[in-house]
Amino acid sequence: IILNAAGLAKPAQFGYGIEAVYKLIDHLGFVQLDTNYVVERAHHHVMFARVPDYEVSWLAKLADEGRIYEYLTSDAGFLPMPDFRFSFPVKNAFEQRERIVDKGMENLMHDILDQVERDGAVMVGDFDNDRKQASTGWWDWRPAKVALERLYLEGKLMVSRDRKFHRRYDLPLNLVPDEIDQSIPTAEEFARFTVRRTLGALGICSQKEMAWRARRVKDNQVKAELAKMLNEGEVIVVNVEGIKGPLYMLADQKVDIQLSNDVFILSPFDILNVFRHRLKEFFGFNYQVECFVPAPKRIYGYFSLPILAGEVFIARMDSKANRKNKVLLVHNIHFENVDLNAETIDKLIAALKSFVTFNGCHNISFASTNRKDYLKLI
Repeated sequence: IILNAAGLAKPAQFGYGIEAVYKLIDHLGFVQLDTNYVVERAHHHVMFARVPDYEVSWLAKLADEGRIYEYLTSDAGFLPMPDFRFSFPVKNAFEQRERIVDKGMENLMHDILDQVERDGAVMVGDFDNDRKQASTGWWDWRPAKVALERLYLEGKLMVSRDRKFHRRYDLPLNLVPDEIDQSIPTAEEFARFTVRRTLGALGICSQKEMAWRARRVKDNQVKAELAKMLNEGEVIVVNVEGIKGPLYMLADQKVDIQLSNDVFILSPFDILNVFRHRLKEFFGFNYQVECFVPAPKRIYGYFSLPILAGEVFIARMDSKANRKNKVLLVHNIHFENVDLNAETIDKLIAALKSFVTFNGCHNISFASTNRKDYLKLI
């Protein structure tokens, strides 16, 4: 049920082509965006894992057509445009929580809005370096960048991307199609939307995961509306042996599912992987993306990618695309304590070949593994 909800029950579960990409985003409700580029960025990786003929230009095309948009709800990501109205409670929460106390910042935000209304979309580079002191670190943004981000988080500006993945800030009226409902949802509507979207993407989950999705909206009504939806029969309680409940599922969730047992190389920020406790509880897979861990404490590598075969995680692979030499460098492929048959090895080889091509490479090299017998077969 969980794998089917994640779009990983079989290859091309949503079909092929750009329409399959939109169907996937519309189904999941949210695809996390990430800038890490050691291999292809996470949002493209998520698409490729499910749409075999995926092209990295398709997300930008869908955004340009007004079918998806970028915003920070639980995290930064792409969302289906029909859900746009449900971003308003998050935007209002940002505005209420981060009230402006600096008159200079308030004036700068007004000036930027005036400029965008007058001249069109802007980028950070369009503004002079207005920093009064030298930068002290990565997140020490200069005032113009802070102002643009505040306007974006509050919903006064929206974001699109250029070919180099740089942000362009524009007015919502230039990016949101006229037919999109922009009425502000009630607290109850927002809570029910959150419950439906979370269960639709995760299949089975606890209230904790639903609350995480709505966490930026203070005093949200997720708990209260979940109780009502249970009484109304839209949501049901499910029991999973060995896992502490209560757990929930949509009453109309498909449960008669056949897995193809294909191999998927996944992004650390895939919807299946973002909740570490779920991986451990449901799949027995103890996983952590170690790019946030100090180098001496890393066990498997900087950016290890979970590898799934059917319903079993069989390995994790720390790799980097050497785009200049067209080689996918696998620093470490660590196999889990599972026995792999010839069919699974063949499917792993096929998945690796596809992943090499997806990353713009022609060859692959392996530096380290805990199972040389498996590596010889690969």
